[in-house]
Amino acid sequence: MQLFDTLRSLLESDRSIRRFDRSRPVTDTTLRSLVDLTRYCASGRNLQPLRYRLVTDEAECDTLFQALAWAGYYKDWDGPSPDQRPTAYLIQCLDTELTSDCLCDDGLQLQAITLGAAALGIGACIIKSFNRRIVTETLRVPSHLNPLYVVALGYPAETARIVPLPADGDIRYFRSPESEQCVPKRPLDSLIITPEQ
Repeated sequence: MQLFDTLRSLLESDRSIRRFDRSRPVTDTTLRSLVDLTRYCASGRNLQPLRYRLVTDEAECDTLFQALAWAGYYKDWDGPSPDQRPTAYLIQCLDTELTSDCLCDDGLQLQAITLGAAALGIGACIIKSFNRRIVTETLRVPSHLNPLYVVALGYPAETARIVPLPADGDIRYFRSPESEQCVPKRPLDSLIITPEQ
């Protein structure tokens, strides 16, 4: 039961972080450790078709930041200010020489990465909306690797917490008056299917 409680605690703390402490960089060694976790994830057909481009160089981080779209629900926010940007990124890519479909491997591995980051006190934000040309050309990603997601990483400069889903059912995350990220989650009973009579 203790391991279950630890997992639950990690999952509860694993919220998207979008503002980071730039005085504490995430190292290449840490990124390698996070990618190492993905080797233990289940893989459809055991194909293991995902690859990762590690980004810690400051100039490359700045270039990659320009290619990203941040927090769709925050309409008047273009992403973190220069002093709160991520200090590292992982670009998850599909090796198209192996397959054109990674099945569910991408999500399994992304969860392993963000849980590992949370366990290390590192914040993460999974980003699907980005300029693929900038990512592939500027960051020199080989042509047979198709970028799927970018994971922004850094030590948090903000807090985030789960809140109950409001009565109106609005699932959009928001910032509290104290600037804390609040993430509504559906109650357990709403996820359980009751058989029709």
